[in-house]
Amino acid sequence: MSSARVFGVIFLLLALIRPAWAEEVVLGLSRSEIPITATFNGSEILVFGAIKREAPLPEGALDVIVTIAGPDAPVQVRRKERRFGIWVNASSVRIGSAPGFYAVASTRALPQILSETEDLRHQISIPLALRTVGASEDAPDVDAFVEALLRIRQEEGTYKILENAVALDEKTLFRTAVFLPPRLSEGDYRTRIFLLRDEAVIDSYETSIDVRKVGLERWLFNLAYERPLVYGIMALVVACLAGWGASAAARAVRG
Repeated sequence: MSSARVFGVIFLLLALIRPAWAEEVVLGLSRSEIPITATFNGSEILVFGAIKREAPLPEGALDVIVTIAGPDAPVQVRRKERRFGIWVNASSVRIGSAPGFYAVASTRALPQILSETEDLRHQISIPLALRTVGASEDAPDVDAFVEALLRIRQEEGTYKILENAVALDEKTLFRTAVFLPPRLSEGDYRTRIFLLRDEAVIDSYETSIDVRKVGLERWLFNLAYERPLVYGIMALVVACLAGWGASAAARAVRG
């Protein structure tokens, strides 16, 4: 028997002995694309789906976690200190990669439904979304810089922990809504859904949301990067016209 047939038989046997309680995630999104226009002020994404089963409902606590992550980029985190009466940059740490946006929505608090082992394996919680390995360290306390970045982005609304935000109906249908703030960077927003039972991930599903500038925003963005000189001249002309218009309006009001 050839090696290809052997592997085929093994795969078939594994499929046949799959646990009868296997459960799978079937996902839906209210929107798979988000256009960024000049009047864009954020967008709410509805994530919904169902749990497909091939056998009666097994025992054990069932939970769902939904994560949405924006494009990764390096981040320079600086610490300011007051010296001689002025604030200056005293030290900094470069974090190799951090998502511009990250939201974690769950049926219950993460420590109650997700083990540390599973969190490390799938990198679900917000701190694990940051890549600090190989970061340039000009300060000894890198963890303090990471905590500061997490705190700042949570205050800005770009990092969100949404506990008890996933509704699970009849242990079959789930849904949640995640608001994406106005200041979004372009790219694919990785969306993952994890199905958990007794703190272990038993199935997952992944898709993406395409966020792109369109219309005038896209034209200006391309102009700035492809023809920076033309963009600079145009910006200067617009600023001069705006200043002249404001001055003319003030004279008209006084006159």
